[in-house]
Amino acid sequence: MPPLVFMGGTFDPVHNGHLRTALELQQWLEVEQVCLIPSGEPVHRGRPGCTARERLEMVQLAVADEPALCADAREVEADEPSYSLLTLQSLRQERGPGCPIVMTMGMDAFQTLERWHRWQAFLDYAHILVIARPGYVDSDLSPVLQALLQQHRSRDHKELLGLPSGRIHIQELTPLGISATQIRQLIASGQSPRYLLPEPVWHYISLHELYGFHSKEKVQSANAN
Repeated sequence: MPPLVFMGGTFDPVHNGHLRTALELQQWLEVEQVCLIPSGEPVHRGRPGCTARERLEMVQLAVADEPALCADAREVEADEPSYSLLTLQSLRQERGPGCPIVMTMGMDAFQTLERWHRWQAFLDYAHILVIARPGYVDSDLSPVLQALLQQHRSRDHKELLGLPSGRIHIQELTPLGISATQIRQLIASGQSPRYLLPEPVWHYISLHELYGFHSKEKVQSANAN
């Protein structure tokens, strides 16, 4: 079975920064797809700005025309809270013991790993691929994470695709300077987030009046079409 590379997150909403990073990872790793897994009810942060189903539907719209990316509904459809360990266990059971599974996260998320539910078990089920901004140094991490990295670090990203789990690889990448918070603030203030996120996602937001969307933008959007 081919390697599985995935990005989790609230995707509240999904935007071009998420999608561009996922596509660059797919091309760099030379895997068939990178999968986006929106969280159901996230346990490490506040309630998202819209429902889990709406966030999933926006991700599905965002990747519909890109064969290198896909959406996975398992966390949204699960009965349990969106703990990453449960997702990793589900993926491992589905894929079997020999399939490489790569869990991708940003450096900001990795720096909070010690607060995640049963984080010490993650590497039993998958590799962790950390996306760092250029200039990252290991001293940015806590002593616990530095020790974890020293024990499990992979210097060759191809190792992630040859072993089922157990490695941490840090890859420097310059992401697009887009944030979901910025997009939500623009919408709530009556401004357009167009070109920060895929057009089908913006249409979905306006259609369902998410994030404090104002009716005047709905009229403008309709006139533009």
